[in-house]
Amino acid sequence: MTSTLQRGGAPCSIAAESSGETTPQAEKRPGRWLALCVLVLAVLLVAVDATVLGLATPYISEDLKPSGTQLLWIGDVYSFVIAGLLVSMGSLGDRVGRKRILLGGATAFGAISVLNAYAQSPETMILARALLGVAGATLMPATLALIRNIFHDPRERSLAVGIWGATASAGTAVGPVVGGLLLEHFWWGSVFLINLPVTAVLVLVGIRTLPESHDPDPGPWDLPSVALSLVGMIGAVYAVKEAAAHGFTWPAFGTGLLGAAALLGFVRRQLTLPVPLLDMRLFRGRGFSGAVLADLLTVLGMSGLVFFLSQYLQLVQGRRPFEAGLAELPAAVGAVAAGLVAGAAARRFSVRAVVSGGLAAVGLALAALTLLDRTTGYSLIGTALLVVGVGAGLSFTVTADVILAGVPKDQAGAASAVSETAYELGAALGIALLGSIVTGIYRDFPAPPGTPATAHASLGGAVETAAHLPPATAETLLTSARDAFVEGLRLAMAAGAAVLLVTAVAAWFLLRGQRLEGGDATPQGRGEPRDQPQNTRTC
Repeated sequence: MTSTLQRGGAPCSIAAESSGETTPQAEKRPGRWLALCVLVLAVLLVAVDATVLGLATPYISEDLKPSGTQLLWIGDVYSFVIAGLLVSMGSLGDRVGRKRILLGGATAFGAISVLNAYAQSPETMILARALLGVAGATLMPATLALIRNIFHDPRERSLAVGIWGATASAGTAVGPVVGGLLLEHFWWGSVFLINLPVTAVLVLVGIRTLPESHDPDPGPWDLPSVALSLVGMIGAVYAVKEAAAHGFTWPAFGTGLLGAAALLGFVRRQLTLPVPLLDMRLFRGRGFSGAVLADLLTVLGMSGLVFFLSQYLQLVQGRRPFEAGLAELPAAVGAVAAGLVAGAAARRFSVRAVVSGGLAAVGLALAALTLLDRTTGYSLIGTALLVVGVGAGLSFTVTADVILAGVPKDQAGAASAVSETAYELGAALGIALLGSIVTGIYRDFPAPPGTPATAHASLGGAVETAAHLPPATAETLLTSARDAFVEGLRLAMAAGAAVLLVTAVAAWFLLRGQRLEGGDATPQGRGEPRDQPQNTRTC
């Protein structure tokens, strides 16, 4: 399809870079693969932080004694803040320089990790996670935007995006394994301090290897738009979380209205600004909007698995942290392998076939996990995780490529931020909705008389309470608590499976006719009509 865009109200006609034509200088940019290594290091940093938190949750529960609601906030406030700021930070990178904002954000990320490590209360931990979200919002959009500007050749860019996605998946493997090893020898704060050497290498090497890039005619950075985006995203997600946990209360309803009004104001303001923070006309492209929606719903459906599986492996099945980390390895292995071949598969078959097939695979794997009980063998868990990894690797890599190819280079930061916002918003909504299913069922489990309320707040609280009870009473408490947790987890897996399968069907229609750049000249998907390059600007 042809996207009609204007900047500053003036007519323009800009040839699309998505035509597949590249200059020899662009194709042979020296040091581009070394620069990619620095970019994927930033991705690794964010991915490791997310997965490490899941392993550390039982230890944080024991030490800081958060309530069930506080524990959910510790898990999802990072996603709330990062989702609210990604578009703003991506647009800021387009204006001040993507290299500058990436290296500055990485430095802040390392410093704030120290605050996370030494948090002394649930409130401090929630604040530290929120600040980490502010720093993290600068990293992901900048990495994808720099890839868009470093790799002009479509096939090289697809490979670079595949490596980028594979590294994010590798982080899900490195996080649990390294985190588990640290948790067996040090206190839980060490899983955040591991960020410091990574950020040091990223900044020192990035200064020398990364090229600077920015929008040559950026316009001002509109602070009211930044405020509307932040208030709208946090308000809307908070309302969903509160409604899922406590029903449709007046505070949740009021916050939701505030968030919706702010988001509506953000959209209206972007449509009237001469140079918007985010060009809303990008969403007119069916491929762009379909890829963003697929990412959001995919992460939403998978969030129950990502956030609660580590607790299941440790607190239900009694695995050590390092063993639990190794048990989650198949998902990362599958995602890495699939990410590296996703671009070639999408060119060989079609974008919609690869994305829909990947999503359907994840949905079926989550459906298989509804068979979990306290004594489920690892063969089912490991196989399901491998399928989840392969399906997610195929889908996320191809949708990222579709989004990057659908915009001009000067808008790469904002467009990449939209992709990452969908990811983070999906994670926040998933933890809020699917997490509320688990906690809602768990908190009502039958317990021996006199059991303190902390045992009903979280499974970690029940394990800690049992340690101070007589053996027979402790066994009764733990059996009942674990059964309730697994029952909630099964329902969360069923809900996630339904979301993924519906998303697979939607992606089949929304991505009809989409193809990656650099493919054959014939339309993809057995004679399907295909859209024209989406980043062609005409008048």
